[in-house]
Amino acid sequence: MNDVVYMTEDGVRELELEIQDLKGKGRKEAAQKLAEARSHGDLSENAEYDAAKQAQELLEIKISQLEITLSRVEVIKAGDLPSDKVYILSNVKLKNLKNNAIFEYYLVSPAEADFEKKKLSVDSPIGKALMGKSVGDIAEIKAPAGIVKYEIIEISR
Repeated sequence: MNDVVYMTEDGVRELELEIQDLKGKGRKEAAQKLAEARSHGDLSENAEYDAAKQAQELLEIKISQLEITLSRVEVIKAGDLPSDKVYILSNVKLKNLKNNAIFEYYLVSPAEADFEKKKLSVDSPIGKALMGKSVGDIAEIKAPAGIVKYEIIEISR
């Protein structure tokens, strides 16, 4: 469990803000829900109190897990990595060779992955297939529908 978690400076800031928010607003809201449920009387048969107590416990577990992650972070910078091949912190433009669709992804650590923001984990099937490749190389990704081939058309930092 002593594995290093590689993150960008932005990712570390986001993690710190999330912890701060959970410790402040999150704990305050959990305490209010507990107080409200407690005011409804007998705690032995109060499902609302049990639910609020469980939510508070889950919040504390999440805070603890995020703090453990933060304690294992090693900050990485794009400038420290070569730009001739795909590595973590690469912006990669790909062309699907079957339908010529163009995709762009930013490769990040699993802790920072967010598919909606086009931040792709280096541990994902696509991320693994792209690592170490150069412009012009073909990456093959196993998908449920079969193997999908992407040509790397641009790499930037």
